Amino acid sequence: MNVGLDGKTLVVTGGTQGLGETICRLTAESNAAGIALVGRNAERGAGVAEAVSALGCPAHFIQAELGDPQAPAAVMAEAIAKLGRVDCLVNAAALTDRASLTDGKLADWERLFAVNARAPFFLMQAAVADMKARRAPGSIVNILSINAHCGAPELAVYSATKGALSTLTRNAANAHLADRIRVNGINMGWVATPTEQVMQGRTLGKGDDWERKAAAGLPLRRLLTMDEVAQLTLFLLSEASGLMTGTLTDLEQVVLGAPPRGMG
Repeated sequence: MNVGLDGKTLVVTGGTQGLGETICRLTAESNAAGIALVGRNAERGAGVAEAVSALGCPAHFIQAELGDPQAPAAVMAEAIAKLGRVDCLVNAAALTDRASLTDGKLADWERLFAVNARAPFFLMQAAVADMKARRAPGSIVNILSINAHCGAPELAVYSATKGALSTLTRNAANAHLADRIRVNGINMGWVATPTEQVMQGRTLGKGDDWERKAAAGLPLRRLLTMDEVAQLTLFLLSEASGLMTGTLTDLEQVVLGAPPRGMG
């Protein structure tokens, strides 16, 4: 089975660090023809673009604040201008700010929904428009979260954004079946991304060894890795995933519906 992106171009949001950067590097190594990586930090973005280009895949950095209502359209216009077309889109950018039902503010709701749900919607809209205009097939992968099913109390707003994007993933997949545009999502479990390192270690005050302590309480004694998520993303983007569309894959060491460990 050939899991590759031979000759394909793609746009990856959140591509300047963590999971997005890992996806950029993996897809570049999988014969992608060009990558537009999107992020806020110009210095980091330029560095990732240079590193990805060194792998043999031309990469272009697009600086954008996805919370800006005009950003998605501008991002896709620049990506199409630089790449010539967009064959694949990965929505990996997201905010993970904490906000529960009891302490969530209007500003939390607006900020998280703007980046985590509104931006992916309009990025998908622009990508699909390009694919349809060329009468070409395409593939979109949305990085969701296992928290879309419910989420911890302090993740009420974040979980709601991922629930919204889950529904949008299936809706887009259904709407564009006849256009040969596949749309899938990954309900990502707990990963020690750079953002999570800061959140757990500093913001929540759990210290530098938080990951070791967290892993000790998990069934497999480790967290999910960014590479594992990137590998699944590549599979879903590639033709190796065949007709798969509208799927939401739970990538975590838990089986939904099973009784809590130690019960039953």
